[in-house]
Amino acid sequence: MPVPTKKKPQVTAAPERRRELLDTAAEVFAEQGYNATTVRKIADHAGMLAGSLYYHFDSKESMLEEILRTFLDELWDGYDAVLGAAGLGPRETLEALVTESFREIDRHRAAVAIYQKESKHLVAQERFAFLAESQRKFEKAWLSTLERGVAGQVFRSDLDVRLTYRFVRDTVWVAASWYRPGGHHSPEEIARQYLSMVLDGIAVRT
Repeated sequence: MPVPTKKKPQVTAAPERRRELLDTAAEVFAEQGYNATTVRKIADHAGMLAGSLYYHFDSKESMLEEILRTFLDELWDGYDAVLGAAGLGPRETLEALVTESFREIDRHRAAVAIYQKESKHLVAQERFAFLAESQRKFEKAWLSTLERGVAGQVFRSDLDVRLTYRFVRDTVWVAASWYRPGGHHSPEEIARQYLSMVLDGIAVRT
């Protein structure tokens, strides 16, 4: 009678090593695209055998899901703090949202690039349905801020809030394509420069 073979248990990586592997995977996904990336390619960039990577993650899908969830969880921690802050007017809220966005690009540049390139295709998969919910929340947060500014006569009354939302969204997040952490400008300085250009065009002149 054959002796049953035991399935190898999945090894739990130390948090630092797990983070390193996910950072490597994120860079490969961002550079080569999700579909073109294999577990072997990720393992090669991490300097390990593909089989060894399976001790830490069961698939490239699980790696991608953790990368995107980590990015979005941190993004919403920051956004929720801004949106829930007492006494912030619409202009201050917009400034804080833009600044928080650049901080997230600094922390998760590769994840942002993946989100931009892949989310449209990924949302069709049940595993990545959380992306669509995040997109809806994101749009609502920005549109409500702009609408509040128009209603309060902080932003121009003729402002097309949906067009403005798309402009600000795309202007900010496309920075992930060129931004590199540790450059000449901090995320806060880049946000300040962006805001000076955007708000001079939409703020009510006093």
